[in-house]
Amino acid sequence: MKVELLVSEWCASCHDAERIWREVAENKQIDFAVVDMGQPEGRELATRLRIRSIPAVVVDGELKHIGLLDRTAATALVAEAPERTQKAARHVGLGLSASSRASVLGAMIWLLIAGAALPLGGFFLEGAARPAALHGFTLGFLLLLIMGLGEHMLPRFTGHPIASGWLWAWTPQVLVHLAVLGMGLGWILGVAMLTAVGAVAALVGLVLFTLRVVPLLVRPSL
Repeated sequence: MKVELLVSEWCASCHDAERIWREVAENKQIDFAVVDMGQPEGRELATRLRIRSIPAVVVDGELKHIGLLDRTAATALVAEAPERTQKAARHVGLGLSASSRASVLGAMIWLLIAGAALPLGGFFLEGAARPAALHGFTLGFLLLLIMGLGEHMLPRFTGHPIASGWLWAWTPQVLVHLAVLGMGLGWILGVAMLTAVGAVAALVGLVLFTLRVVPLLVRPSL
């Protein structure tokens, strides 16, 4: 059973509708997707079904409800779907997920640290802060920013869900944080082992992130 929730960023009740339907999708075996009216597929769906108001619920290509449903009513709408026995892949919606938000926030923190390290390093660390600051920028800022925005944007652009859970959503960014810390302290303290451990952590984090997003890119967009 395919359930599409038609929403828009300017719709106040759409965020509540998305939250409720995500809770339903965690317990029911439905192929749930959030469709944004601001995207071409959202406009096409609204035109085809003559939808004039949102949030709107489309089940297997048919308009079933317009407006906000509570969880009980939403569950009743998909009562024929079997109960879910395992965790489903996550479809992104309007707002950033907790992992996306944490990744972007972490990126901004490393940007501030890297920016402060260069002038401070010139006075106190005799150049040791330069590679630490550069990796704080490239790994800490750029990579975490790519991870945070990538896991939010790629599913929306491709129409495919992205793998969720601690291994896929949180482990890569934790490894990146450890990598920047390890490599930075390794250079500043002159401990090669710390730098090597940080490099390995960065590599593992990159591999996990790549394995997470490649399935979205190799499949045809919906």
